Amino acid sequence: MTVLENIVRALSNPQTYPELTAKVELAQTQMSLVFLTDKFVYKIKKPVNLGYLDYSTLELRKFYCEQEVKLNQRLCKDIYLRVNIITSDGKNITINGKGKTIEYAVKMCKLPQDRMMDVLLVKNQVTSDMIERVAEKVAEFHRQTQTSPEIGKFGSIATITINTEENFSQTAGYIGRVVQQAQFDRIGNYTSDFMINNSALFNKRVTQGKIKDCHGDFHAQHICFTNDGICIYDCIEFNDRFRYVDVAAEVSFLAMDLDHWGHAELSTQFVTAYVEKSGDIDLPKLLNFYKCYFAYVRAKVNCFKLEAPLVSDPDKEKAMTDAKKYFNLAVSYIK
Repeated sequence: MTVLENIVRALSNPQTYPELTAKVELAQTQMSLVFLTDKFVYKIKKPVNLGYLDYSTLELRKFYCEQEVKLNQRLCKDIYLRVNIITSDGKNITINGKGKTIEYAVKMCKLPQDRMMDVLLVKNQVTSDMIERVAEKVAEFHRQTQTSPEIGKFGSIATITINTEENFSQTAGYIGRVVQQAQFDRIGNYTSDFMINNSALFNKRVTQGKIKDCHGDFHAQHICFTNDGICIYDCIEFNDRFRYVDVAAEVSFLAMDLDHWGHAELSTQFVTAYVEKSGDIDLPKLLNFYKCYFAYVRAKVNCFKLEAPLVSDPDKEKAMTDAKKYFNLAVSYIK
């Protein structure tokens, strides 16, 4: 067995954990392994280098675990607790035990799954008041979060072009299988034309300080309505380029995802409430561009799952279906 396989086996055992737990559930993404106990979550980064992220060494995984806790405490303060070490004495793998450090894990409090926004959207249980509160929280976060001339550079046409071209290059292999050639070409042409025709607007956003250290992965699955308020978790820690974005991009991401879940009315309400609370009157001019961009990002992420060796066949089938839906949604924003 590999080191990672031994860690998975150990952390799948309830007796490995420092607190009592009746069971352990394993969930995973292309980049992480997530172990859910009765009350806590332990998240380990896979030793991968995907180009846009690099977790290939133990030192890098430690750094990005620390970054994950630090950055997520901005919007989910009491949920992200600490970074724990995974140790081995040659016989047993333990958490914060004796022996050699072989891995790091982010420890979080377990959030109520039935209060996640994506779960509530399916049940039509997200109210107008809840959307207003999300808009208020995000607008306040954007007022407080960091910006600088260095961060502002990430809002330039040059950087946005890098991001969009990366999307297309990383999904070219899925043409015909997941995305149709006509869709691929239409989205590509729309993206380049919009940036050319609106270069002055993009430059204005940079000058106005609208490019900030944001969340970067702001969709319904990462929003939880807890008894204590709203927790927006799992921000991007692995690549500053994806987190240093226009606040309009951040707002558009959730607006797109609300469309994806079939709640266009909540999407419109969220954008309207955010604009009112932030005073960002230029944001609607960029809305469809960024909606298209993030729908494509979500499609791409689902495409990646198709190649992940530890993702089950049923999960790959779902990823295929979701990817096609997101590609269709991206096209729908082209007016």
